[in-house]
Amino acid sequence: MSGARLLPFAVAAGAVVPLAAGLAGVWQGLGLVGAGPGPAEAESHFRYLSGLLLGLGCGFAWCALALPRRGQVFSVLCGVVVLGGLARLLGLALGPLPAWPHLAALVMELGVTPALWLWSRAASQTAGKAR
Repeated sequence: MSGARLLPFAVAAGAVVPLAAGLAGVWQGLGLVGAGPGPAEAESHFRYLSGLLLGLGCGFAWCALALPRRGQVFSVLCGVVVLGGLARLLGLALGPLPAWPHLAALVMELGVTPALWLWSRAASQTAGKAR
């Protein structure tokens, strides 16, 4: 199977991460990160952000179904994830080192997501030349 044909499967596999983390955050609130129940405002904000993460996962899964036609949406979603990763990276510079799951998320945000985006751009250019 060619690289371009594998790309939708890689995007779908990557979508599992925000889908699972978002759903878990919506369901468990701050308990997901071991913080226990917090102030109502913190719980509300965490669940809201988890819902956004769940939405990103849904968007990536939707894009994976027809990536060549949904390349622009995929690019925007990737940009949002990278922006969030940059915010997380700033947090590392300003505060204490978080637990390993947050560092793994940073790898997804600033490593895997841009790699998938670059792969999609290369696949799109290759498909364009084949026409």
